[in-house]
Amino acid sequence: MALISLEDLEALDDEQLDDDIANNPEPMEEDDRLLSHWQAVASTHQVAVPPEMTGPIQEMTRNSQQREPLPFVPISRHEKMGEVLYEERVYPAGNWACVTRGEDLYEQSISMGFMKLMRFICKENSEGRYLGMTVPVISNIHMMEDGKTFEKDVQTMFFLPTEFQSSPPQSFDPEITIIRREPIRVVARPFFGTTTEETVGRQIALLWEVIGDSDELRRDDYMVAVYENPGVPRRRNEIWFIRRTL
Repeated sequence: MALISLEDLEALDDEQLDDDIANNPEPMEEDDRLLSHWQAVASTHQVAVPPEMTGPIQEMTRNSQQREPLPFVPISRHEKMGEVLYEERVYPAGNWACVTRGEDLYEQSISMGFMKLMRFICKENSEGRYLGMTVPVISNIHMMEDGKTFEKDVQTMFFLPTEFQSSPPQSFDPEITIIRREPIRVVARPFFGTTTEETVGRQIALLWEVIGDSDELRRDDYMVAVYENPGVPRRRNEIWFIRRTL
């Protein structure tokens, strides 16, 4: 698994939770069962889920069906033998909640970042209530001068729900900032499975092979969009290349 995300919450049925705590014969409250499951998931990629995450996990579990899709305007779609090679889209200007982490592993950075965003979404904000969620969750990757190695700091972010675009709530966590981004035009290619530095790097190389050299696309920044549960064997993700101009 490469990312702890809100999508994990949708997979928390009784059978999975029972598997996670099979070695613990003592009865457990539902909150403890949820936390135990998340701790088991996190341990596979060297991230710890502290007990104080119990509240946000429970809140997002209750609201897991209430998510807004990130709006966009389709520009073009390129296929070959029924397979989508890539799409071009324009995403609108708007306010994003962002956090940057620089852990040892890319997977750790985006996991730690999203746990912070979860707490912001779940009442640790100036509104004092659950804010709602949009998908996909985006990670913004900066490349080193060699064009192949990821910089340590990775920004994880989500587009604020429509209700809060005109008056964004503020976070109690100083590491979370609300940033207004201008419209962005991307070339998006789907891929399936986990999102690690290795798999994302491979997808970047594959998309360059499909597109060929282009000065219109940035090589110093890429985005990864995550849509589905990391536990799904063929979960849906996308690699986004960023156009320099609209």
